[in-house]
Amino acid sequence: MGYVALLGRPNVGKSALFNRITQTHRAIVEDVPGVTRDRLYEETEWDGRSFTLVDTGGIWFGDEDTILGMTRRQAEMALQEADVLVLVVDAREGPTAADQAVAELLRRSGKPVVLAANKAETAALEAAARAEFGRLGLGDPVPVSALHGRAVDELLDRVVAALPAPSPEETEETALIRVALAGRPNVGKSSLVNALSGQERTLVTPIPGTTRDVVDIRVQTPEGAFLLLDTAGLRRPSRVEPGLEAKTVARSLDAIRRADVVLLVVDLTQGVSAQDQRIASQVVQAGAATVVVANKADLIKGTTLPAVGALRDRLDYLDWAPVIATSALTGWHLDQLWPAVAQAYQAYSRRVPTHLLNQVVQEAVHLNPPPVQRGKALKVFYAVQAAARPPRLLLFVNQPALAQPAYTRYLERRVRERFGFEGTPIRIEYRERRRRTDERTG
Repeated sequence: MGYVALLGRPNVGKSALFNRITQTHRAIVEDVPGVTRDRLYEETEWDGRSFTLVDTGGIWFGDEDTILGMTRRQAEMALQEADVLVLVVDAREGPTAADQAVAELLRRSGKPVVLAANKAETAALEAAARAEFGRLGLGDPVPVSALHGRAVDELLDRVVAALPAPSPEETEETALIRVALAGRPNVGKSSLVNALSGQERTLVTPIPGTTRDVVDIRVQTPEGAFLLLDTAGLRRPSRVEPGLEAKTVARSLDAIRRADVVLLVVDLTQGVSAQDQRIASQVVQAGAATVVVANKADLIKGTTLPAVGALRDRLDYLDWAPVIATSALTGWHLDQLWPAVAQAYQAYSRRVPTHLLNQVVQEAVHLNPPPVQRGKALKVFYAVQAAARPPRLLLFVNQPALAQPAYTRYLERRVRERFGFEGTPIRIEYRERRRRTDERTG
């Protein structure tokens, strides 16, 4: 497992960033220098890679016998043991001589360095950070806000990309694709779990989960290795009893959030209920790839096409998810599920080269320009894919407020058609393109 050290001068927000990334409150955060003195370690995970994050005290070049001097030695020890170094700087203050000194120390280590410009809570601070911190000679900074969580995902993408290749043992664990079954009670979910865990398997082993009520089952199929997360049925909120059932529901929802792919199980004989729609909305919010399983198809007389069509109509906001009519009881079409899961996961993990993405977006804009609102129209300058799992696209525009939901859906459809994003949600966000400083002052 790799080690990632947060380094920098005092009071730039390293501990706040540590807490944000690890989702803990282990590091004490105060707006005074020197609060963190010893190294803090916490295992965490991003994008399927596990690593240990190390929080350090501020690096201060002063008296070796002072507390700050000893704190610096602790930070330097973290530097020596880490695989990736994250230099944290303060976007509000801009580059300082101390930042330059720390940057030089990290550069001499020869290790990968990711530059995080913390406290970039506004677009203006973000733009300034990108322009000013490049002079440290560590590449493009990632403007982040530990306070609000802004762009922490982009920072972690860079960190994970810089980590060394995982060991064979780590690869075996992280290569597992996490698949959660979600659905209301009595839709045949348990039968489906039993059928899937026994379908052409070479190895099935129970793995103790982080929660008592979600059972993790390792399944090996020709399509790959999967971790099947069996969750409790989700009843509508008014029927959930306080206490144990409420905790069970919370753990089931947590399993959905942890999943790479969700199998949304619906009883095809009953159609899509209001509770099915609520669960589907929670799955969409979780951002997982999704395959809709229309179970109990063996009980449908004649063709299943009308029932599947009605299901699609009721789940129209999941029109990007494949629907597979199956029968856990008879095994009908179960052989289609694992290939569908693997395909959805591939789409979920897909990254599109920037030049190809811009070709498709600009072509879409040319064929169907954004509508004019009060004499103004959205202008799309360029697009980048900021993240995967799920794919997140950033469109740099003149005024984000001019982006209409209908036009966003249109762009999403064009991107899906071109790059085959079936089975995964796509997040499209708009950012205002700021003029460069020399353009503003020239």
